[in-house]
Amino acid sequence: MSKPTVLLIGDLTHANTEWKAYGSKYNLKEFRKGTREQFLSKCKAGEYNDVVALYRSNTSTSETGPFNEELVSLLPSSLKFICHNGAGYDNIEVDACTKRGIKVSSTPLAVDNATADVGIFLLLGALRQVWTPLKAIKEGRWKGNAQLGHDPRGKLLGILGMGGIGRAMADRARAFGMTIAYHNRSRLPAELEGDATYLSFDELLARSDVLSLNLSLNANTRHIISAKEFAKMKDGVVIVNTARGALINEKDLVAALDSGKVSSVGLDVFEDEPKIEQGLLTNDRAFIVPHIGTMTWETQKEMELLVLRNLESAVETGTLLTPIPEQKDKLNGHL
Repeated sequence: MSKPTVLLIGDLTHANTEWKAYGSKYNLKEFRKGTREQFLSKCKAGEYNDVVALYRSNTSTSETGPFNEELVSLLPSSLKFICHNGAGYDNIEVDACTKRGIKVSSTPLAVDNATADVGIFLLLGALRQVWTPLKAIKEGRWKGNAQLGHDPRGKLLGILGMGGIGRAMADRARAFGMTIAYHNRSRLPAELEGDATYLSFDELLARSDVLSLNLSLNANTRHIISAKEFAKMKDGVVIVNTARGALINEKDLVAALDSGKVSSVGLDVFEDEPKIEQGLLTNDRAFIVPHIGTMTWETQKEMELLVLRNLESAVETGTLLTPIPEQKDKLNGHL
């Protein structure tokens, strides 16, 4: 009986040994470097016609481009699983995969702690408006024109998207004396909700002292925060975003920051990365970092290993360990 074939797209940093070990039971194919045109050409030529599952990542988009409808339509009919390295998967056109019966996994859990750590870092930095003194001391001006900041204690942290990262943010924020409210499409069970208060979307906007965005980007959530939503918020609200930049209309965010409606922001993600709105670069009340949420050795390794575990589970059992939510009700069958 022939061995199943799996495909690696892009590079590995921490799990090359584990990937190579799969060679004892799978045929391993690789597309570590190349261009979209080269990848599509290989698909058209039938080089991957025996592949049943593949590993890809957000960074491998630089090799193949996004997994949009064009690319998905050229994937081999043998392919049943896309095992994706990344908590976000907005560079995969999920509807196109679902129509072809291709199941997709991502890497929740593995990213929760590192992303939440950066979220709290940004929250504290925004509350204390640390950008001004940080820049000043580097320039030999000591504190410069530093202003008084705010304590987290007693503030209401509103979490938009109370998944694993949102709950990890809540756990950390409680240690700083913050109270927690959240909004999801549906309320969490009591054991996950804890002492957090479930609010409607508009109530969350109106009551939050700090609003943290921790939800996935898709067609329904793109620009979920724009001028209309800023108008519903408290004057002087603080915004934190470690999810995806396009959840916020960045031009509207700059306008709200300039007007004082938003007192400060802590951002790890941007709408058109690596391009950033000039108004965020020049405003000292914007505490920004360049998408470093999961940039730790431990987290990157665990993400790679989780993708490989998904790959193995897919081939061996026909199921994924961490399927994306959009497909849970649509593709429940086995391979």
